[in-house]
Amino acid sequence: MHVMAVMFLTLALATVPSAETVTFDTMPAGSPPAGWTAGQTGSGQAKWAVVADDTAPSKPNVLKQSGQATYPVCIKDAPSIKDGFVDVKFKPISGKEDQAGGLVWRAKDSNNYYIARANALENNVTIYHTINGRRTEKKRTRMEVASNQWHALRVDFQGNHFTVTFDGKKAIEWDDDTFKDAGRIGVWTKADSVTLFDDFSFAGN
Repeated sequence: MHVMAVMFLTLALATVPSAETVTFDTMPAGSPPAGWTAGQTGSGQAKWAVVADDTAPSKPNVLKQSGQATYPVCIKDAPSIKDGFVDVKFKPISGKEDQAGGLVWRAKDSNNYYIARANALENNVTIYHTINGRRTEKKRTRMEVASNQWHALRVDFQGNHFTVTFDGKKAIEWDDDTFKDAGRIGVWTKADSVTLFDDFSFAGN
């Protein structure tokens, strides 16, 4: 019985996908990252590009958004994940309207996805869904989000249950059934936010 239990545990562990991390370090600077769809939800003109940054957690490169649009969004073309996690390090640099960094998951396209974001101007973490380009706030938590500092944002998603973690502290738990199927993952900002992203990690199936 003990041997059988070990065999089942070994098999279960073997089927759990290992985490992958994108650092942008080997990608050419000056253009959007290969294998990602760079754009926006709504109007305006997002500007996504890999750039060198001396403060990068993983040197030398980061992904930078420096344009202005309703919701700039950069979605990884693969994989498609139903249950798992996604996390990223981000640094809000500037913005008069917003200084936001966010994560997207279960995205169908640039107009339909879940989003969790932290905002340095508002000092809060918020979760939303975006349906046909319209973003609706669902829950928020007040947390200190400093400008010009690197932060960590993570979302764990399993079935209809989502947990958002900011700088290692649980910020939000929320249940929702809007997007049940597997979808793509990515990063997000708002309005005139100039934001850096690095160490984009994920796992799931």
